[in-house]
Amino acid sequence: MMNANSFIKVAFAAAMISTSLKAQVKTAFKFDFSDGKKVSGLTRVLPSDTYSKLKGYGFDLDTKINAEDQPFYFSVAVPEGNYKVTVTLGDAKKAMETTVKAESRRLMLEDVKTKAGELVTRTFIVNVKDRNITGGEVVGLKPRELTKLDWDDKLTLEFAKHPAVKSIEISKVSDQITVFLAGNSTVVNQDDEPWASWGQMIPRFFKPGVSFANHAESGLTLGSFAGSRRLKKVLSVMQPGDYLFIEFGHNDQKEKGPNDGAYKSYTERLKNFVAETKKKGGIPVIVTSTSRRAFENGKIVNSLGDFPEAARKVAADEKVALIDLNVMTADLFNALGEESSKKAFVHYPANSYPGQDKPLADNTHFNTYGAYEIAKCVVEGIKKANLGISKFLIDPAFNFDPSKPDAVANWHWPESPKSSVVKPDGN
Repeated sequence: MMNANSFIKVAFAAAMISTSLKAQVKTAFKFDFSDGKKVSGLTRVLPSDTYSKLKGYGFDLDTKINAEDQPFYFSVAVPEGNYKVTVTLGDAKKAMETTVKAESRRLMLEDVKTKAGELVTRTFIVNVKDRNITGGEVVGLKPRELTKLDWDDKLTLEFAKHPAVKSIEISKVSDQITVFLAGNSTVVNQDDEPWASWGQMIPRFFKPGVSFANHAESGLTLGSFAGSRRLKKVLSVMQPGDYLFIEFGHNDQKEKGPNDGAYKSYTERLKNFVAETKKKGGIPVIVTSTSRRAFENGKIVNSLGDFPEAARKVAADEKVALIDLNVMTADLFNALGEESSKKAFVHYPANSYPGQDKPLADNTHFNTYGAYEIAKCVVEGIKKANLGISKFLIDPAFNFDPSKPDAVANWHWPESPKSSVVKPDGN
């Protein structure tokens, strides 16, 4: 039987091993994808380097660099945190055009063009999160989230369009302002085509200095976001000066308990999110719900009852920033018109995607074009609210008028390989 001294020695040894293993976790990488001479200090990546936990890096999801311009994935095993990613793009013999997504289809770089013989370097920030919460608790994920790239133990990059990758450098950084996103299916990083939300498009508009950590999930309310310990998770990693953007209402509207309603539980919970964020030294930002595609007599009507107005009131009462996305998206959809606005939502005829034997007609959830336009609305709201992160916009002169949306015909999105005909929760 183990005596007290032996137990202490074993516990101490276990703690030392644990500390040693943590110290060995690698958080900086330099990869060389060129087919020339080996470059000192860079890890050469061969087409045969398939990702494995043992290796810790490689081509992932049954893809690899190819000559057919098919999307490919490259993953690196890393712990939770913000990572600076620098990619060098270009081809010696022909012009190329590369779009880069991270994790669950977050748009990081859009249509980076290179001439034959030209190399271009771009840097962006990717947030990697896990389920663990200080104290031994974990986030209560839905079954569909268990296979999402957003919640695994690696950083995954997707290269698409006409990609040409020469090198990738990845390093963990602690000097970023993190913008946490709390919301539902209109905010979440959607894994599958053709679904998309503004939260996965907004990183494209910001340079290093700010990182977006999207903790939204389809079907959630303020209550279920907190109940599944997502708010606790956000607060456990939030640093003073970080932000929490809060957009709920679509699903809260469906709750019918005696204390539910826009000016009851919704208002109380929204105020709690604000208070808890302030306790951590964070900056809460309230975002009103996106409008649904609900037309009457050729104009968008409010289908969200008192919830947008209740959110505005909480922002005013608590003296926190407000982004009135409800108004901006109504202007956006009105500008597109009743019929053309379908092109911002998941409206597709049968057989547009594998396994889709029936038409898709969803007036709540967006496709990539709609999500991109709504992300522009959010960026415009950030500027109007004079939020400090405005200084990290790639284009300091950014300006977007929702009543003058970008032409749908000019939108070109290289689709990811994975698609689904299953509507997100909360439809």
